[in-house]
Amino acid sequence: MWQRIKNGLEVRIGLEDLINTKLKNYTVPRNTNIFYTLGGVALVAFIIQAISGFFLLIYYVPHSEHAFRSVQYIMTVAPFGWLFRLMHVVGSNLLVAVIFLHMLSVFFMGSYKKPRELTWIVGWLMLLVTLTFCLSGYLLPWSQLSYWTTTVVTAMPTAFPYVGDYIANLLRGGEFVSGITLNRFFALHVAFLPPLLVGLMVIHVFLIRRIGLSSPPFDESAEEARPWTEYRHVSYPNGNSFYPYFVLKELYMVALYLVVMFFVITFLPTLFLPEASNIPANPLRTPAYIKPQWYFLAPYQMLKLIPNKFLGISMQIALIGTFLLWPFFDTKKERNILKRPLLLATFTASLLLWVVLTMWGRSS
Repeated sequence: MWQRIKNGLEVRIGLEDLINTKLKNYTVPRNTNIFYTLGGVALVAFIIQAISGFFLLIYYVPHSEHAFRSVQYIMTVAPFGWLFRLMHVVGSNLLVAVIFLHMLSVFFMGSYKKPRELTWIVGWLMLLVTLTFCLSGYLLPWSQLSYWTTTVVTAMPTAFPYVGDYIANLLRGGEFVSGITLNRFFALHVAFLPPLLVGLMVIHVFLIRRIGLSSPPFDESAEEARPWTEYRHVSYPNGNSFYPYFVLKELYMVALYLVVMFFVITFLPTLFLPEASNIPANPLRTPAYIKPQWYFLAPYQMLKLIPNKFLGISMQIALIGTFLLWPFFDTKKERNILKRPLLLATFTASLLLWVVLTMWGRSS
């Protein structure tokens, strides 16, 4: 039966030729390391999020009077509901961590330089969409923690004169977080963001395959060192085949990702579900301490340190814009960051500052 199916596909789409040209004959640099696999791991992580989210939608009710109870039903009654919810919660945090590591490795290895500026920009847009995914999904359980965290976040635009109140009211659907806010965030999380992220993902993969995978700058190939005066596809005649060499390396990292996910689910199930996440939302009772997710702690602590909220938010928007357009600011041909002490010192100091602000925000 399988051979008949294979022969049928061979006649109609040239399956063997497709495998040879797109997998076996497609080569990658010989000295690629595990950091090159993080993009593929992020893709698998997103697929896991989509599948687990689909099963959660079967029982979830996006209504302010039923949302919290429906989540509790998923956790306690629905068959394997607890597993799919924990996979979704833990997976969202691990997905952000993988994307962070991916962006850091791309920056460290200078893979954003010409002609890959658009690849970097699309990757950054995917990161911003992923963070919006996390922010919109955080409100859906309608718990005390999610309600008041969303209240704090949606109040941030009010720092801008003239348009700030309008933006905040547009996000919330009124002056306060309510059932209308829940419906808007649910529509954003389920209907708007998924096709947007998939579209950016298709563009990102297209750019990588169209241009070719960049080689590590520490042992740069002769073709990579040539000046980019016209389009060309980077190929590595002496490199390794994408399949099975690179595919097996990616599968190894995906397996490691799954090990970490199920380790957290098994031994640290409440790591991303603190006590306030099991209390229904109460608009009349403000918790003593409200903190955002760990990946928002650094900008949150930065806002606390800057007395002027408008200045603090403006600085963060400027930083995002700088990183988004960084390939156009960094025009030097040298890709090896180890040969650029000033850039290496700036990169290291920025990373340490982010870690310090995150730990400070968690403990303060």
